[in-house]
Amino acid sequence: MSTVIEKTLFTSDDGVDPRQVPQRRLYTGDHIPALGLGTFGSDHATHEVIAEAVVTAASVGYRHFDCASVYSNEDHIGQSLKSIMDHGVKREELWINSKLWNDKHAEKEIIPSCERSLKDLGLDYLDLYFVHWPFPNFHPPGCDVGSRSPDSQPYIHENFMKTWRQMEKLVDMGLVRNIGTSNMTIPKLELLLRDAEIKPACNEMELHPHFQQPELFEYAQNNDIVPIGYSPIGSPARPERDRTSDDTVDIEDPVIVRVAGNHGIHPAVVCLKWAVQRGQVPIPMSTNRRNILANIKALVEDPLTNQEMQDIAGIDRNCRLIKGQVFLWKDNQDWQDLWDLNGTVTLP
Repeated sequence: MSTVIEKTLFTSDDGVDPRQVPQRRLYTGDHIPALGLGTFGSDHATHEVIAEAVVTAASVGYRHFDCASVYSNEDHIGQSLKSIMDHGVKREELWINSKLWNDKHAEKEIIPSCERSLKDLGLDYLDLYFVHWPFPNFHPPGCDVGSRSPDSQPYIHENFMKTWRQMEKLVDMGLVRNIGTSNMTIPKLELLLRDAEIKPACNEMELHPHFQQPELFEYAQNNDIVPIGYSPIGSPARPERDRTSDDTVDIEDPVIVRVAGNHGIHPAVVCLKWAVQRGQVPIPMSTNRRNILANIKALVEDPLTNQEMQDIAGIDRNCRLIKGQVFLWKDNQDWQDLWDLNGTVTLP
């Protein structure tokens, strides 16, 4: 790792000055960089490769890294963060997220889980800590689409609020600066906003041109919740369990391809330009330096025109790629039950 660091000192000649990267202001007053590097290696990238990608990203201007305990690589990323800071990047210049995994929703588990992430990442505090999924349903890494925990439960708001109270306590303890939700729906967020003492600063959600979630996106913004978008280019490297025959491919959409041709860039970069200009915070994952660099340059060069933004707004296909079947709690249940499509929380 140290050899890689020495060859990619911050910031490289072809990189982006981190001060040029747009930021989103949270209701708490903090500012989050409008692009982050995702660190979920899926089934194709080792922990070591992801850790090197963090170093590479920092070397070209990234300061926002999206981590999670369930990715099982936070200790490796911690070594990267230490090296980055040893080479002159101040802790306060970094924005580090992590997430509470589903098997740690019990009140006694939450603070220790956060403390473990902090230890692995080598940090005194997190800028943002999410509840990864609103369901306390565990599934093993690498499982198939039919995997179910025998203890699976639906969303039970009273239980979720017990978890959220401990998340709020993490803020009071100074271990976490902001708390957020992930994979929530409007009905669930309405309940949380009603009862929370510290409301979520961000909601991490699937967002890409073929799945724009306009109602949830607008709801979040109207409630001062910054939308953070995972799978921003359509998650071509997602696990096999998340693939179905009905899935579409954003970067092959004729509109995306045409806009890419207009700008002389890859269609994936168009997806990121659209995301940032729309007002969300995309967190693409890549281990390829060329792509990592192209992704951050998308923020500071050659914006899309208003007409191109309108054209992309018109290609939403409501194509959810990360359907979440492994979090279902009953046999023969449809994955749409996870997403409250009828406007109310799906009950047991």
